[in-house]
Amino acid sequence: TKTTGKQTTIMPKKILVLAPHTDDAEFGCGGAINKLLQEGHDIFCAAFSACQQSVLPQFPSDILITEIKAATRVLGIRPENLILYDYQVRTFPNKRQEILDELITLRKEIEPDIIFLPSANDIHQDHQTIAQEGLRAFKFNSIMAYEVPWNNFTFTTSSFIHLDEHNVAAKIEALREYHSQQHRSYANEEFIRALARARGVQIGTQYAEAFDVVRWIIE
Repeated sequence: TKTTGKQTTIMPKKILVLAPHTDDAEFGCGGAINKLLQEGHDIFCAAFSACQQSVLPQFPSDILITEIKAATRVLGIRPENLILYDYQVRTFPNKRQEILDELITLRKEIEPDIIFLPSANDIHQDHQTIAQEGLRAFKFNSIMAYEVPWNNFTFTTSSFIHLDEHNVAAKIEALREYHSQQHRSYANEEFIRALARARGVQIGTQYAEAFDVVRWIIE
């Protein structure tokens, strides 16, 4: 922010969200994405796998590509700011150098100010790889780790972003676009609202999303 007299102006930032799989960005920080876009920031989302190998047989194998396009549109991300890769699910550790190279390319092309990525304590092998290689690629950037409770044995809630009803509703609506994932125990409005409410209680507000500050650079 920049204060001039009595007016405070928010300086737009370039924000890059790293999603191992197509719905991780929405689950981990969908409310924050919606809020930050409302504030005028420019948000890019890079998803590394559409999980075609694990899509239920009644759906087209590439359905998650269609679904993430619809979900990010609901949040407000411009279509040209959605970057999709085609890594097979659960194989990321074997593709570590290739993924790092992709991340370095993103760093050069986007020049982001802030990175959102999975927690280093996330136990999913694909999430761990994106977290670890993300730290390597963006070690000179501010980095925030987002919460994926079903994969986090521990998570440090060192930072919070206030959300209002509109932000939470947008997150829920975005996740509803993932028709192929509605069988997941966490893919429901009750859980999403409950977690946002719990994080809000921690900071004395109605709703929030929690983040672990990995690195914060003040210019």
